[in-house]
Amino acid sequence: MKVKGVRLYGVKDIRLEEFELPEIEEDEILLKVICNGIAMSTLKEITLAQRHLRVPKNIREKPILIGHEFSGTIAKVGNKWKDQYKEGEHYVIIPEIPGQIESPGYSYPYFGGAATYCIIPGDVIEKGCLMHYDGEAYYEAAMAQALYSIVGSFYSNYHSKSGSHEHITGIKEGGNTIILGGCGPMGMMAIRYVLQMKKKPKRLVVTDNNMERMNRARKLISPQEASRHGVDLYYINADMVPDPAPVLLAVTNEKGYDDVFVYAPPKNVAELGNRIMAMDGCMNIYASTADKKYRAGMNVYGSHYLKTKLIGTSGGLRSDMEEAIDIILNHRINVADNITHIGGMDALVDTTLYLKKMPGEKKIIYNQIQMPLTAIEDFRKLGEKNPVFTELADACDRYGGFWNKEAETILLENFKKE
Repeated sequence: MKVKGVRLYGVKDIRLEEFELPEIEEDEILLKVICNGIAMSTLKEITLAQRHLRVPKNIREKPILIGHEFSGTIAKVGNKWKDQYKEGEHYVIIPEIPGQIESPGYSYPYFGGAATYCIIPGDVIEKGCLMHYDGEAYYEAAMAQALYSIVGSFYSNYHSKSGSHEHITGIKEGGNTIILGGCGPMGMMAIRYVLQMKKKPKRLVVTDNNMERMNRARKLISPQEASRHGVDLYYINADMVPDPAPVLLAVTNEKGYDDVFVYAPPKNVAELGNRIMAMDGCMNIYASTADKKYRAGMNVYGSHYLKTKLIGTSGGLRSDMEEAIDIILNHRINVADNITHIGGMDALVDTTLYLKKMPGEKKIIYNQIQMPLTAIEDFRKLGEKNPVFTELADACDRYGGFWNKEAETILLENFKKE
């Protein structure tokens, strides 16, 4: 069958094109992709291209599909899976495939989210990476793939168990947690995740050097709201002082941070996090650069005498995805908080290439339609010429100005199909 998709050929060489998708084998499943979230990690991928750890060397001759935050419906099921999966049901993909570095959107010619249809290989299904999804909104399933990596990162942190070589998994309950560079889309979801956790910190500090973004975060998740969840929340612009470490330590009464999460790639952010860890503190490098030679200074003294730990996470486990889906379906986190722009397949290439330069937060692409990337806040103005945008604006207003299932349905029913 002929499909449309965005494929990677080289450094920042991604192309929206039509190509032939082969017939599925008996152990494969054909997926119809409705929704695809644009991730900053995809921009890093296309910047590195063949030098990326997950990308094959021969993409010039055999390009791969990009996109790993996607959702839709099952279009066709190979004979092997007829008893487990049904055509028309919704799905969610676990991007981190157990036991391998290859993953959707990075490594496969026909398995990625930036396409109208894609094929999930049999061995990936066998590893439990195709999950049933009972929700109705496609954007929520796509955003679950972002949330699950946050869930995984919080479980990955660990601390010492007194009098034992065993470790206690997760962040320190009642302790001090900080998210450095935490007012972007992923940081906002992380804040939400902390507030609904059972094992909460006493204090949560969030830093950012973008005041506009920080003010938006403070408006969406106020310290007063956090207090109702039993958490003292602080927003601090770390660039307002020459050395932010003393300011950040003062919030903890000089104790330091039990759990540090690095959500911004510059090395000075990681170095700051390393300086403010408490005894037995754990720092998680959640964001990194596209540079394989990326280095940052580390306090070796702290590791030796204070038992500080440095780890890094990317992706997560099936159990993390199960928790992320449960959180979304039970409305403990509204993932639409972070969505600011909506577009169609024709907007996918430029949105990915220029993601860093674009205003707003999370961009969501609907692969089955054509639509320029559009800010939700502009719907009302655009409605003066196109009444569909008025419908979209009204639907969003009914949900506090946020994207929602009603708006998604209006979009899919009214815009030109791919």
